[in-house]
Amino acid sequence: MTLELFGLKKIPLVKKGDDIAKIIEDDLKEEDIQLENGDILLIAETLISKAEGNIIKMDDVEVSDKAIEIAEKCKKDPKIVETILQESNEIVAVGPNFIVTETKHGFVCANSGIDESNVEDGLATPMPENPDKSAKEIREYLEEKYQKEIAIIITDTQGRAFRVGAIGTAIGCSGINPLWVRIGDTDLYGRALETTEVATADELAAAASLLMGQADEGIPIVLIRGFDAFNILRDTETGIKPLLRPKEFDVFRK
Repeated sequence: MTLELFGLKKIPLVKKGDDIAKIIEDDLKEEDIQLENGDILLIAETLISKAEGNIIKMDDVEVSDKAIEIAEKCKKDPKIVETILQESNEIVAVGPNFIVTETKHGFVCANSGIDESNVEDGLATPMPENPDKSAKEIREYLEEKYQKEIAIIITDTQGRAFRVGAIGTAIGCSGINPLWVRIGDTDLYGRALETTEVATADELAAAASLLMGQADEGIPIVLIRGFDAFNILRDTETGIKPLLRPKEFDVFRK
């Protein structure tokens, strides 16, 4: 298998009300790229939040007593802490300069996914309200336009327990099942796999993140071509939920 990754270089700075699907269409045309069956487009979540107007003005944030208390522990700006609390279902842990929460979507991550990078001063972007819905709408538009079967994955950058450094992670998807259950397949010696499940959407997000970068690269959308398991995982109904470990099986929160 040979994977090809293309960073879309002509994506403009996005503002509220912009049509991401149309922006992708225009970029593909300008770069003379034709979508093919099995193509996967990975889109940085900040792009979706900005287009959907899901932006927080920090001057408008009213700080609660709880936010002030937590801010003293983690040494973060109380206003940022307040936005983190508002975007969370539960606080999992508080550490030096970070707060691990369960977001309203069910993701367990640092700072509820609040992002202060790649937006103007005084603003922050939470995760999109419904990344699966956003991914589906973009996929359906592009599939209708190009008459090809594709997938859309919305990505975020998150840290991992016990590992240093951030990595690209999938927070929404459409057109592909994010989890590849390999139970029953055989290894090189013919033994049946008993527990193997692959977080395919996360692996694709991590690959795309190498091109997206974390600073001023200006590549918020990456096209991945040549993923052989696309047809196996083709799924227009399932979103990101299969990747979320049920709380009762999360041994770190017991």
